[in-house]
Amino acid sequence: MNHCYVGVDIGASRTKVAVLDLKKNLVGYNVRRSGIDFSKTAEECLQASLKMAGRTKADTAGVVSTGYGRKNVLFAQETKSEIACHGKGSYFYFPLAITIIDIGGQDNKIIKLDEAGRRTGFKMNRKCAAGTGGFLEEMAFRLEVPLDEMSSLASRSTNMVKLGSFCTVFSATEVLENIRSGKRLEDIVKGVFFSMIQRVLEMDSLTENVVMTGGVVENNPYIVTMTEELIGRKILVSKHPQLAGAIGAALYAIDLFPLKSEEL
Repeated sequence: MNHCYVGVDIGASRTKVAVLDLKKNLVGYNVRRSGIDFSKTAEECLQASLKMAGRTKADTAGVVSTGYGRKNVLFAQETKSEIACHGKGSYFYFPLAITIIDIGGQDNKIIKLDEAGRRTGFKMNRKCAAGTGGFLEEMAFRLEVPLDEMSSLASRSTNMVKLGSFCTVFSATEVLENIRSGKRLEDIVKGVFFSMIQRVLEMDSLTENVVMTGGVVENNPYIVTMTEELIGRKILVSKHPQLAGAIGAALYAIDLFPLKSEEL
């Protein structure tokens, strides 16, 4: 059968779509900039994801949207909060009592789940861009470094430069001062990563099992390595950490819109 379920996660920076088959396997996905027309981007992501999955719109048995722009997904049958979807998507891969650290483009989330996957608490940083993907993009712009090269640069650091400020504006000034004083680019970038991680870790305490998700994590694996060093234990990361919310939304679609026996 070609029936499938779709989850759409529209963030302020990126839109993610995940397509699951009836066995909950990820069979298609797409990620692109959200832009200014969320509805159009969602539709484009959907078409690309369905093409990858070898499905059409007629094959979709249910669609749930989440994220900042979830109400702009015109083809969604239901919406769910990003906290709920990130929790469900992470617990699907790691069915344990976990603390989820999600580093997004505009905000960070720390979500705690018990052994049964029930949410026991969450915290969100919305007041400042420090510690988010937006902060990393700004630092890459100031350093004139392609965003996709930041992780590799940080991993080659031998003498990390610590930034004194968490504020994006003040950090940018501090970064420029370090450049002028002759500090190595690799050491400055690692300092940027360290600043981000510190900001996130200050949000809440962590339980034994920690999962990291989000586009920043997927595109900058050295952030995971640095976080592991700071907390002193291994961090759990799924194959596609950027898709955690979209996968969670698709899993909700499976729960909400089960197929009838004659459709199976």
